Amino acid sequence: MYSQGDIDDAVAAGALSPDAALALRSHVDRQRTTPAVDEEHFRLITGFNDIFVSIAAAILLFAVGWIGQSIGRALGFVAGDGGPSPLAPAAVAATAWGLAEFFTARRRMALPSILLLLAFVGGVGVATGFAVALAIGPDRFQDAGNGLLGGMVASIGAAVAALAAWLHWRRFKVPITVAAGAGAAAILASSLLAAALGDSGNTRTIMLSFALLLGVGIFLFAMRWDSSDPARVTRRSDVAFWLHLLAAPMIVHPVFTLLGLNDGSASIGEGLVVIALYVALGVTALAIDRRALLVSALAYVLFALNRLFETVGAVELNVALTALVIGSALLLLSAFWHQARGAVVSRLPVALRGKLPEAGERLTPRPAA
Repeated sequence: MYSQGDIDDAVAAGALSPDAALALRSHVDRQRTTPAVDEEHFRLITGFNDIFVSIAAAILLFAVGWIGQSIGRALGFVAGDGGPSPLAPAAVAATAWGLAEFFTARRRMALPSILLLLAFVGGVGVATGFAVALAIGPDRFQDAGNGLLGGMVASIGAAVAALAAWLHWRRFKVPITVAAGAGAAAILASSLLAAALGDSGNTRTIMLSFALLLGVGIFLFAMRWDSSDPARVTRRSDVAFWLHLLAAPMIVHPVFTLLGLNDGSASIGEGLVVIALYVALGVTALAIDRRALLVSALAYVLFALNRLFETVGAVELNVALTALVIGSALLLLSAFWHQARGAVVSRLPVALRGKLPEAGERLTPRPAA
């Protein structure tokens, strides 16, 4: 089984001509009766060996972290009495980079590369946060009014994690790395804002609104990557996919939380608003040809429909009716995704259509990224 990335690598290495790659994609396109641009390909696994290596790597990273914690405890390099040691996440990050030199740089394995990237960036960020907290002194965090201190420590760790993501991208070019860096940058900005706000009464609302703004910013950043590859045939499309996957919950969760849907109850009016918003998200997902928005909002619309069925008296069947309606709607949308996209995209302004994948677009030769 060959992925889009494998074909791009073959073209870049000269093993396959751009025309031959185009012919192969067009052949697969015709067999599936759906344009490849609408399939939303991304590399996750290339075979069971990816799963095997990922499990082995996870076990190794766990062992390395445990050993690092034990060494830190023996050296007294821990926060408090028997607390976490920066050596544990630092050892995990170092091991993840070393493993990536083989499994990512040489073997180009998708799932292990994602796992190792997350372990490296997360390990660097956590190790930095622990080290800064240890240098400051754990006792100072127990004093009243030290929310600012905690926010600053978190922001430092996030800043170093973002730098680590940039270094990893420069070396390995794993598509999810850009999203990891964007996520670290979002944590950095949120930590700084939380530290500045302290314990003010409007902190929750302000933080949710700020998260929504960050989500919109990451969404626009993802669209920039998408617009550079509307045919979805290079690695830039994979980068955009992970950015959309990050941006979607950052947009959806604050919106529905600010509407009060997470307070454990929902009126008929709120339920109808949720469904209307989900339809709007569906139209947006069709226009940009990305399904992440629909998946991220799925839990909210399921809850809203469940409450609506309870309100009209279908208590015993509310869960079944909710699952029936949503499941049927999503399957129908999946089956007729290409046709629905055509109807939506054809009604958009010409200037906007030029930046989106065209429904039914046939691929043209493009250089590998």
